Amino acid sequence: MSKFAMGCGALLAAALVSGCAMDMGGGRVEPPTVTRFHLGQEIARGPIAIEPADPALAGSLEFAQYSGSVERELARLGWEVVRGNTRSEQVAVVRVDQGTRESLRQRSALSIGVGGSSYGRRSGVGVGVGGSIPIGSRSNEIVGTMLGVRIQRRSDATVAWEGRAQMEARAGSELADKRAAVDRLAWALFQDFPGESGRTIRIR
Repeated sequence: MSKFAMGCGALLAAALVSGCAMDMGGGRVEPPTVTRFHLGQEIARGPIAIEPADPALAGSLEFAQYSGSVERELARLGWEVVRGNTRSEQVAVVRVDQGTRESLRQRSALSIGVGGSSYGRRSGVGVGVGGSIPIGSRSNEIVGTMLGVRIQRRSDATVAWEGRAQMEARAGSELADKRAAVDRLAWALFQDFPGESGRTIRIR
């Protein structure tokens, strides 16, 4: 586990404990918290593929549901999202992780999120689809969901932009559903793209 990934896990754990909650008609919901990192340079638009870090998840129905939310935002920003066997030079690597507040606290090496240490250099830290809430979750449990996206070159893995969006909601509420949460997080993550590098903000 790299210092990069371990630090990101600590950031998520802290965020799940703090913050201002609001009621959106379906129970307790935390507004998304967003952090972005980049070099402050123009990011070229062009063909881009959306992939999980774990190759075993490529082509799965679950990943297709999450990648659709990221695809929508990238297309809005001017990228041409390619699918299937088309290999583009740019790739958006996606990770989704979800768990109860209690379960996330118990994960001593939670490998999620993003950080600034890899920008402009090759990075071996990937992001992929993570776990989900167990069936039968209690309605008083708090569910945390995280979406991480890294835009990088395929040829040398140089990162141009990386972002993390996370939120929490009460189990059983609309945004405790992973697909709905990821859709909201993708919207928040790409607001005012590329965003202020290194700053963590709430998107309401």
